[in-house]
Amino acid sequence: MLIFWEKRLVFLATPKAGSTAIEAALDSLANVSVQRPAPLKHTDLKSYRSHIAPWLLAATGEHFTTVALMREPIDWLRSWYRFRLRDDIDDPDHHMVGVSFADFARDYAGPRSLTSGIEPQAAFLTDGPDQVDCIFRYEDIAEFTDFLEDRLDCVISLPRVNVPPAVDVSLDSTAEAGLRDALRPDLALYDQLTAPVAGRSAL
Repeated sequence: MLIFWEKRLVFLATPKAGSTAIEAALDSLANVSVQRPAPLKHTDLKSYRSHIAPWLLAATGEHFTTVALMREPIDWLRSWYRFRLRDDIDDPDHHMVGVSFADFARDYAGPRSLTSGIEPQAAFLTDGPDQVDCIFRYEDIAEFTDFLEDRLDCVISLPRVNVPPAVDVSLDSTAEAGLRDALRPDLALYDQLTAPVAGRSAL
């Protein structure tokens, strides 16, 4: 999470949606940069509205605009799979040894053993009818960068960090259909996003 005090802007770091690169690029510009521990770095909308927004309002008398990225849901789960593979990848007893992406996808649909702790993006970005003010598609990163450059009045270059290992993340049609069913809330939210509109409507 990054807070830009003068610009009245808060970046909420959606897990596995480019947050590390954003924070690497903007850390020096932010007045508050929370990058650890993970629960604080990845403060979701509900926690922000409950704990941080009231403090910012009390301190400034103004509301801060929230902005975040959302990744295409199936690609987002692929990113989680690569991340879990990379974690302790040299450990022969690691719980991900021999697990295919198809196995991982089936687990996400239930019972959530291999995928425990992976919360839907919709749960991060929304709280009932409320949602992050400006949500950009991760795949439309140029639109997001343009928004930040306009809002922060600077040129931004995003580094490539946390490069995942190259692995097979294909799914057959049956497995993909089952995963899409499990990802319905995320897919519904993602399908609503068009970067220029969602990213600029709250300005």
